[in-house]
Amino acid sequence: MTSVPTPIPSRTQYVLDAIRHRILTGRLTPGQALVETELAAQFGVSKTPVREALKTLAGTGLVVMSQYKGVTVRMVDADMAREVYDVRLLLEPEALRRAVRRGAPLDAARDALTRADAAADTAERSLANREFHRALYLACGNPLLGRMLDEVRDQAALVSAVAWAAEPSWDREAAEHREILRLALDGDADGAASALHAHIESFVQRAFPEPRPEEGQE
Repeated sequence: MTSVPTPIPSRTQYVLDAIRHRILTGRLTPGQALVETELAAQFGVSKTPVREALKTLAGTGLVVMSQYKGVTVRMVDADMAREVYDVRLLLEPEALRRAVRRGAPLDAARDALTRADAAADTAERSLANREFHRALYLACGNPLLGRMLDEVRDQAALVSAVAWAAEPSWDREAAEHREILRLALDGDADGAASALHAHIESFVQRAFPEPRPEEGQE
């Protein structure tokens, strides 16, 4: 017998979505403490939905729970960024390749790209970019592969938010998105996958470059 996932209560979902949005748009910054009583007062709820929302966010890697420090927004460093993007490099281009080969419709990706181009601020652009990438890999026809990429989706968005705060590069990324989508719509599965791989790889290399070996070392 297949178990049915327990739905998240509406208040918990509301708090969960609100905190996630604040983290991914930079209103809550890496390392910032998240105090249950303060968040409950802000959202007009009891501490219970806040506590459950924070547990869920800890599971997706956006926050860290510590016995001594309490709950904080996850810090982003080069090692964390490379780990997350390594998973994306391994899985996301293959998911897109499969989506194109099966002739999956990519209307959702096109719509997300349009919203990103028309975004009025960084927050809107970030959310639209997330939807663009998700629309590409969810069309792969393998739900498990989609869920695996969903598991690192929030962490990847946090890396992007931190990188953009330091050095905005969305114009370049938007051009790369358009090229990826063009290749996919043309039915060039390998070309689209290759362009997506280069897009993901170049971003993490720009934002979190590998340290150069000291002179005399190999």
